[in-house]
Amino acid sequence: MAIHKMKIRFIFIVTYMSFLAPVHKASLLNATISDLSFKNMDCAMTLYRTISGYHDKNIFFSPLSISNGFAALSMASNGVTHQEILKGLNLEQLDQADQPELIPKLFQLLNENITQNGSLKLDQSMALFMRPKFEVEKIFEHQIKTFFDADIKSLDFANTEESIRIINEYIQNKTEGKVVDMISSLDSATQLMLISTIFFQGTWQKPFNPNYTDNAPFYIDNYKVVQVPMMFMEDKFYMMEDMSLGVKGLKLPYQEGVSMLVLLPNRGTDYTVIDEEITAERFLSWIKNLRKIKLEVIMPKFKMEESYSLHNLLPHMGMATIFSNSANLTKLSKNKGLKVSEVLHKAVIEVDEKGTTAAAATTISITPYSLPRTFTVNRPFSFFIYHEKTNCLLFMGRVIDPTKN
Repeated sequence: MAIHKMKIRFIFIVTYMSFLAPVHKASLLNATISDLSFKNMDCAMTLYRTISGYHDKNIFFSPLSISNGFAALSMASNGVTHQEILKGLNLEQLDQADQPELIPKLFQLLNENITQNGSLKLDQSMALFMRPKFEVEKIFEHQIKTFFDADIKSLDFANTEESIRIINEYIQNKTEGKVVDMISSLDSATQLMLISTIFFQGTWQKPFNPNYTDNAPFYIDNYKVVQVPMMFMEDKFYMMEDMSLGVKGLKLPYQEGVSMLVLLPNRGTDYTVIDEEITAERFLSWIKNLRKIKLEVIMPKFKMEESYSLHNLLPHMGMATIFSNSANLTKLSKNKGLKVSEVLHKAVIEVDEKGTTAAAATTISITPYSLPRTFTVNRPFSFFIYHEKTNCLLFMGRVIDPTKN
């Protein structure tokens, strides 16, 4: 007799809104949290390369939000599905069979360390919406509440119009009105929806003077030039140069504890080549070799709003079973036929004068001295927003055309 597959959709939505913000003085962290940050960063770089391989457009997403969501989802999975999630998150080496709650606990500790003294404006939330009669395993319900402080909410997905309104309202409230209309359609057969939001707000440690902002050319490529508002500041900044890769890096600190690293390819250097070389190890070598010099900084104001259907990208990173009829989510529910149908991620950022609303080490040649005195960001560049004490990568992106929202 054929087994009838239930029409159940598990939808995981990750939303993110970036501003930038005051930060705290974190205490020294133990090696396990540092390991988690490093693994998350490498996973983020892999996802970045996967996205960049599809197009030559702007990129922006929150690695921390995505990792948090899938770490929660890993607690619901078993067998091959569980192994693929851990592999996709680059967390296989941290998994210990005799400590099944180790990885979720590490995420809990990491998030607590980032927001330790309450001065960092980084609001994260997670919610599990489910049908009134859907039975979630008590262990999973306890874990997602304990490690991710998740809200468990009842929602009648059969009433699609009302469900869409409630879900979008939840996301809009959690992102202080910056992420709106996250979803426009919904399958009435949906049983569960996992939503993870992150909102980050703050100001530059040294704001740019808006009186000095003026329109100037930004060279998208050899054939296309656009005029954009360019911010200007002269001060002492931390900078590095990776000569082997042909890039320069500039650190722009927000209020204590969080910084943006702007990665600018040298003139004539193809940014797509750099995309292939960005790794966690390389990133850490860049921030380690920053040196303070007096510098003129010229960079564009920009806004971006990017959306991704991660269920089309993650199978290329080894997460395939969870989106198929072979998905094993038995730790979530004993109900048959559960699989993840959608993984949506939406990220919004605004950078202005006040702040942001919103390889082996031996092959790397870092030159901290004899640096140029002007850092002009007038061509495609990448950027990374990270928590300094944990080296946790909060957000990352690429700006090809700063006029495109």
